[in-house]
Amino acid sequence: MDSIAATRAIADVASDIGLLPTDLEPYGWTKAKVRLDAIDRHSNRPKGKYILVTGITPTPLGEGKTTLSVGLAQALWKIGVKALVNVRQPSLGPVFGIKGGGTGGGKAQVIPSEEINCHLTGDFHAVTAAHNVCAAFLDNHLHHGNALDIDPAAITWGRVLDVNDRALRDVETGAGKNNGPLRRTGFEITAASEVMALLAMATDLADLRERLGRIIVGFSRSGRAVTAEDIQIAGGMAALMKEAVKPNLLQTLEGTPALIHAGPFGNVATGTSSIIADRLGLQIADAVVTEAGFGSDLGGEKFFNLKCRASGLAPDVAVLVATVRGLKALSPGIKIVPGKPLDSALLSENLEALEEGVPNFIKHIENVRLHGVRVVVAINTFPTDSLREIARMIEVAIAAGADDATITNVYAQGGEGGIELAMAAMKAANAGSNFVPLYSLDSTPQEKIERIATSMYGAGGVEYAPEALAKIELATAAGLGQLPICMAKTPYSFTGDAKIKGRPEGFTLLVRDLKIAAGAGFLTPLIGGIQTMPGLGSRPAGASIDITGNGETIGMSE
Repeated sequence: MDSIAATRAIADVASDIGLLPTDLEPYGWTKAKVRLDAIDRHSNRPKGKYILVTGITPTPLGEGKTTLSVGLAQALWKIGVKALVNVRQPSLGPVFGIKGGGTGGGKAQVIPSEEINCHLTGDFHAVTAAHNVCAAFLDNHLHHGNALDIDPAAITWGRVLDVNDRALRDVETGAGKNNGPLRRTGFEITAASEVMALLAMATDLADLRERLGRIIVGFSRSGRAVTAEDIQIAGGMAALMKEAVKPNLLQTLEGTPALIHAGPFGNVATGTSSIIADRLGLQIADAVVTEAGFGSDLGGEKFFNLKCRASGLAPDVAVLVATVRGLKALSPGIKIVPGKPLDSALLSENLEALEEGVPNFIKHIENVRLHGVRVVVAINTFPTDSLREIARMIEVAIAAGADDATITNVYAQGGEGGIELAMAAMKAANAGSNFVPLYSLDSTPQEKIERIATSMYGAGGVEYAPEALAKIELATAAGLGQLPICMAKTPYSFTGDAKIKGRPEGFTLLVRDLKIAAGAGFLTPLIGGIQTMPGLGSRPAGASIDITGNGETIGMSE
């Protein structure tokens, strides 16, 4: 649990990185919003090193990517580098759904974790409200005469809620007398909202306002795109978002600074914290450790080709998180059944199973190198790992092109357990990278999709369902064909099928549909059965959450 006795006043944490009390808008003693003009005030300072943390294909065991990100930032302070860690705010969906909280773990956490995992400063609520007021204005426009001649069958804007609730995926609104037009729509989870995505992609408040105005809510009967600006709600949405656009300053268990801002999902959205938080961090710190969701094929690829394009920033190094047991879990012969004891191959030395996971490991290193970025591998260790297994991982990493591979144990040791990694990451960052995006924006949407599928996933080709082709034509006709691509795909496989492990090659990737996110600034192909509104499992994580008699939250696991 968080130790309140060890928690520093947030103003003291801010002063460590040159932020003044006037830069802060406190929310109690332990958290604060940072005013956006703090970025300009520090604009003459040399930018810090930009460190991306990504990972191998995730497994049910958890590889500890957020924990590693926090621990690396703590370790950087121990070697004299003033560092910030930037992570996304957890969504209530996963918090109460399948994985519990998302603030790190052990001695490498951002605190106060229960506040971060729940309401924090209200940013998620602001996103939910902004999204839903747009939906209300859209239905109201239809009710009062539909002057824009919006085609009810071509409305693309639904509603959102930050709870896993499969019953809301497909709903009918307007039932009853004088309740608006009767039509079918649905809910997505707030983390999948385009408003959340554009919060992460905006470079400042003015850019946020412009992006809100560009949101396409549907199409007229003549085929013209109808925007939030057209239905006269973009300004109101901006008013709801004007506080949410400011990053949240918190601290780690070791009292080092952390920024938590935005929370787009990594499988259906960008999976990164905000550009604004990274810009702020790079102006006030010597290094910024920023995490991207899931593996290099999802969060990593989107960081490079969406976030870096929009921000104009280039990463200095990428840290790839991997574990011995994670690679063994990617072996086709290893089965992990929730609620059942782990396979013995995961708990004892098994070089054969490890070797079957190695191709996946190599592919993720290659994916980062495809963007001209140096890679340092962080091997999160567990007591069940053998020295021979660890040595084999280090050997593979170096042979695959990593600058270095180090053993880390930040969960148990905090910053002390990541000092070797911190030194390796800074050495690689100082050596410089030659970042290049994966594709040109002048390419067609199909060419961009196929470039990602073949080079990042290993697909042999791409097929498109009629719905997807129709949406691509619609986007192109609306002048949006030049937008970059945000793939919505399972994080558990390079393919569209979560059951296919390892490093499959030559498969055909099916694009079943496509969403146009003009405000966020990308097109989103939907791969396989990916859902934008998750459901709860048979035993949701929220079933273990409670409060004690003195108001302490319990059961909100890492």
